[in-house]
Amino acid sequence: MNLLWVALGGAIGSAARYGVNILAPRMLGGDFPWATLIVNVLGCFLMGAITAYLRAKMPDDENLRLFLTTGILGGFTTFSAFSLDFFNLIQRGETPTALIYAAASVFLSVIAVALGFKAFVV
Repeated sequence: MNLLWVALGGAIGSAARYGVNILAPRMLGGDFPWATLIVNVLGCFLMGAITAYLRAKMPDDENLRLFLTTGILGGFTTFSAFSLDFFNLIQRGETPTALIYAAASVFLSVIAVALGFKAFVV
């Protein structure tokens, strides 16, 4: 059942991201990656707000958490999941680990994009 909640939310989040990808360049121009910036910032705000609300008001509703955070926000932007992980490490007092995680995530992800690109350039 959990997989179904995540899949349903993921479809909604992916469709929402597609909508932002279409609208942002039309409204703000195409010379800057506005759509990605918008989904990352909005997704992170929503991840914080939803997580705080669910922890305070509905801590046992695993289905709703999976649907909203892993599903919708996961489909909308994975940057929100990264940001929540970073925030949780900071909140637990694990600042050095959080900083290593952030640096490694950004650095290794950019390297992975470059390697993946190089691997399939004909």
